[in-house]
Amino acid sequence: MNLLITGAFPTTDEQMAQLKALGYQITFVQDERLPLEIDCSSFDAVVCNGLFLYNDIKNFHSLKFIQLTSAGLDRLPLDYISEHSITVKNAKGVYSIPMAEWCVGQLLSVFKQTRFFDHNQKNRQWIKNRNLKELNGTTASIIGFGSVGSETAKRLSAFGVKIIAVNRSVPKYDNYDEYINIQQLDNALSESDIVILTLPLTQTTHHLFDENRWSNMKDGSILVNMSRGKIIDEHSLLTALKNSRPAFAVLDVFEQEPLDTSSPLWTMENVIITPHNSFVSDKNKERLFRVIYENLRASKQ
Repeated sequence: MNLLITGAFPTTDEQMAQLKALGYQITFVQDERLPLEIDCSSFDAVVCNGLFLYNDIKNFHSLKFIQLTSAGLDRLPLDYISEHSITVKNAKGVYSIPMAEWCVGQLLSVFKQTRFFDHNQKNRQWIKNRNLKELNGTTASIIGFGSVGSETAKRLSAFGVKIIAVNRSVPKYDNYDEYINIQQLDNALSESDIVILTLPLTQTTHHLFDENRWSNMKDGSILVNMSRGKIIDEHSLLTALKNSRPAFAVLDVFEQEPLDTSSPLWTMENVIITPHNSFVSDKNKERLFRVIYENLRASKQ
């Protein structure tokens, strides 16, 4: 079988040898964001991320299998893939642990007001802060209770946080205290001190959080988005933050990336911004290879 691997998956020589041992004839292309200058018609399988944003999938006449290096499917032409019975596998579980750790770290930063102490350290000021809060006893709704949501729930539960799993169906993971169907999302928001978005971007979830949604959030609540930026209507979020619903936002993803330098979000005191970085970990490459190897092996059986 002919396999195309793009630079979205930086293999080592040893890993490449293991994939070849499965019986694949491998072509490697570094930058998938450029139009491919090779004949794509003979590739049976592809390992990529955003390849089909820049190259027409219709040129891949023999394609039967796509392995993504990301968890989200929103960069794929799903209708075409379904019509042509192409199997798709994502990087499920690869980034869940670092994203969960990032989320907990950011929430602790908000609750313990690390910005205050960072500022005072730089200015050599010895000033106590009497307004620190505990995670213990708070309620967090995790919207989209998949692998990332589950790993986040495990860690927050250790801090004494009540976990509400908000999902389209009863989650297959059991580390939550209450389940609420996503159709009753507003009920969950009204009782949540923390709202964490870990759901995929689809036609239904696009701008799920808009001007009509914010008013249902609990006064003083914290919003964390580490899924996809377009789940939030950023224009309405600016107004919502001024009205303290949410009172604070931790944002790793945005409608347009990179976030425009003119965006007011950069300078808001009640916003933390990271550059789509929550998934980064020193252990990702090995986890990703294991997933890709097993999926490519299974696809040949």
